Amino acid sequence: MSKHSSECHFTPVAYWIRRIGWLGARTFEMENRRITQETFDTVVRENIEEFEMDPDEALNEAIQQFESQGVDLSNIVKAMPTALFDQDKENQTHDILKALESLQIEASTSGSENVCCNLTLFADQCKLGFAQRHLAAQKGAYPAILACCKKAEKDQDALLPALSALSVLMDGQPDLLDAEGQDFLMGVLRRCHADPAAMGLAVRTVRHCCLKHEQNRQDLAKAGVLKSLTGTMAEHGSHSELVKEASAALRVMTFDDDVRVPFGHAHEHAKMIVVEHNGLKIIIEAAKAHPQNTAVLSELCATLSRLAVRNEFCQDIVNLGGLEFMLTLLAESLDHQDLVKQVLSALRAIAGNDDVKDAIVNGGGAQLIVLAMNRHMSCPQVCEQGSAALCVLALRKPNNCKAIMDCGGALAGLQAMKTHPEEGNVQKQCCMLLRNLVCRTQSFSQPILEMGAEELVARALASHRDCGDVARAALRDLGCKVELRELWTGKKGSLTN
Repeated sequence: MSKHSSECHFTPVAYWIRRIGWLGARTFEMENRRITQETFDTVVRENIEEFEMDPDEALNEAIQQFESQGVDLSNIVKAMPTALFDQDKENQTHDILKALESLQIEASTSGSENVCCNLTLFADQCKLGFAQRHLAAQKGAYPAILACCKKAEKDQDALLPALSALSVLMDGQPDLLDAEGQDFLMGVLRRCHADPAAMGLAVRTVRHCCLKHEQNRQDLAKAGVLKSLTGTMAEHGSHSELVKEASAALRVMTFDDDVRVPFGHAHEHAKMIVVEHNGLKIIIEAAKAHPQNTAVLSELCATLSRLAVRNEFCQDIVNLGGLEFMLTLLAESLDHQDLVKQVLSALRAIAGNDDVKDAIVNGGGAQLIVLAMNRHMSCPQVCEQGSAALCVLALRKPNNCKAIMDCGGALAGLQAMKTHPEEGNVQKQCCMLLRNLVCRTQSFSQPILEMGAEELVARALASHRDCGDVARAALRDLGCKVELRELWTGKKGSLTN
């Protein structure tokens, strides 16, 4: 048992708080529940010096105590500073910072070969986790790596490790990108068409810089990145990894995931990709060039679903042969769960067009969707996307509802509800499917009720708040007794009255 546990009545963290005083304690508690790396390392050292713990015990104790107080340690390197073992308190540091320091020294004094080795070492340290990348960024890694990248622009051997280091550093840290970095990335995309490896790293860096960062997306779009990404796919359509990277980057450009802005340009970017850069044709042609590569096909289908944002775009996908390709792909790849999920998502997206709904059903799409759901019933994502696709196909389409009923779509949806009672999205999509099936075809109500629908929908209503409206609507249209809440009567007063 440690000295701390046997003789003291307060934790090491409490001891640290007592040392910094009451005001410091309040600051510690209130500032977003985050601490600096220096604070964490200091507490670990206090555990060793004041409580005579061994290094591993001191580290684990600090982690436990900070987490017990609700401190977010995702940005903290949970390792012993190397120099601590040598009692060199002034120079203790972490491996990522040692790699960064070595890189900075070599970049200013040595040839490119040594710099490349240090760039690779730095990238390997960054790949260990976000905490390492965050700490490196706090200590000036971005300008150092960008300087190496710019210096290596005319040296192909040095460019790849420099781009690799930049790419991994930016993962999860898009705020680091500045105008100089944007210019550098766009320059690589324009100049390195003959080098798929360099292009792939530059494209990956673009993706990291645009994820959850609306301003970077808009700035890069204005700089011409959409043209570069679609052009890369068209020019290197046979290069599977580059196609996959470019498709993923295009997809990120259509996200609206930055909580710091009220709204983004996701729709505008999707429209630009399709209208100005012929994105649909390029993606479908790329998919046809990799019929056996499930990873590439999954990525391309995911991107295709993000571009089906307008009625005419959905029809364009059909006209370009995309629907026929996806239905064939689904039939031939039923055992590949990830690919099945993405194909179902794409079918769901393009079925927003009423004419495409009919084309999917007439092409045997409903049967394939049900088959996919039954094959992967244990996967909630497949059940969610499959039920959602059937739900869209059934919307305002009585003939499609009959086709879905005939191939067992309602039963598959109910089985998904039984299999995944805790998955709110599955429950919600299945409730919507049931409602759409009976909304305009009341004759389907009794067969669906005989399958046990009322109990399952009522359970979803009771268990999942998000299912409230759709579950009540399903019960109502199935002819079941349901209490419909009147949220507002139009009279003056609170909505809850």
